[in-house]
Amino acid sequence: MASVVFDIETVGSGWEDLDDAQRTYLSKYVRSDEDRLKLPEDLALWPFTARVVALAMLNPDSGRGKVWYESKDGRSEETSQDGLFQFIGDTESAFLGDFWNAIARFHRFISFNGRCFDGPILMLRSAALGIPVSKNLAGYRYSVRPHTDLLDVISFFGASRKWNLDFACKALGIESPKEHGMDGFSVGPYYRAGRVREIAQYCRRDVEATARLYQKLEKTLLPAMEDTRM
Repeated sequence: MASVVFDIETVGSGWEDLDDAQRTYLSKYVRSDEDRLKLPEDLALWPFTARVVALAMLNPDSGRGKVWYESKDGRSEETSQDGLFQFIGDTESAFLGDFWNAIARFHRFISFNGRCFDGPILMLRSAALGIPVSKNLAGYRYSVRPHTDLLDVISFFGASRKWNLDFACKALGIESPKEHGMDGFSVGPYYRAGRVREIAQYCRRDVEATARLYQKLEKTLLPAMEDTRM
């Protein structure tokens, strides 16, 4: 069964771009001034307020993949120095369309928190932009097929503590994508500084770490979680 690992990086809409009703709705359950100050940054976490600025997919069997990233200077294509990844700069609409075409031939989807974050954002953002969605990346709760969300796996579908990718990688002896000085909280500031290519490189590291985590669990933990007789 052909498998693919995917990961996204997002930024939020401008708080000032939302109308009064939208801002009131999002502020409805804010309980503290600290939470209110965080709201503009939290827009990057929700499907109807986020934009995809980098998107990576990787075949865990071949080690080859693609990273699309937002470019305002027309389409560009470049191969990584190691020859394993193709980096493609384009508009969000264009690269989302490319992604759905590319992922259509795969039957197993691997992510870290993709069932709750990456999948819904990709699907709803594409719908908002009028782009056909070729696969259901939200998956099914309490199932590891066709979407294997590794956060669900290591938290036993929420029965145990949730761990971030950095902690899980370090605990299982895998190089963390955060060891190069960037993490998810850096995406917004990097984007505002025009450092989108660095976000794309970080997205590659994330998807590679997710693939290594999958390979670590594929023959250890996953078989037990896939056995419906248990």
